[in-house]
Amino acid sequence: MKRFVSLALLLAAPMLFAQQNAKKLPQNSAAAAKGGFRAEFLADLDEVQKKIVDLANAVPAEKYTWRPNADVRSVSEVYMHIAGGNYFLATFVGAKPPEDMPKEIEKITDKQQVLAALQKSFDHVRMVVKNTSDADFEKPVKLFGNPTTQRGVFVTLLNHLHEHLGQSIAYARMNGVTPPWSRKE
Repeated sequence: MKRFVSLALLLAAPMLFAQQNAKKLPQNSAAAAKGGFRAEFLADLDEVQKKIVDLANAVPAEKYTWRPNADVRSVSEVYMHIAGGNYFLATFVGAKPPEDMPKEIEKITDKQQVLAALQKSFDHVRMVVKNTSDADFEKPVKLFGNPTTQRGVFVTLLNHLHEHLGQSIAYARMNGVTPPWSRKE
């Protein structure tokens, strides 16, 4: 029962963030005028991307190869897993990754290359969702063998981003880095 409640909360979190973010949109913005899933998704994507990128910038370059133990990803591997996940999950809605995407993306450890790869992956996701028609959001697809919709794929993508944002926050704090948005000024 605890697993079920935990899973339900985990799956509901991105929708709640999207609802909160939709309320924050300026009334005169193009996204606010459009409304709907795309606007909510892009608002949440903007927020989680900013936090991930701000945190990646705040972590010193010499900590990018740090890992809490040998069995888990390093700081840079987490960020590159995020970038790879952005490309991979978009394939479930028919979007192909760019041809110049590195084959072993998680092996990138240089901070500036990590930041550039993250940005490029977020730009890719943004382009994919902007080019998805409202009708296609409801189109059925299989995600890891399970039936869902293209909208469901995008929700899963947000879940993935939030999961690894949390992991990155824990890594940063273990290295004495306070997330920029929670610093006392």
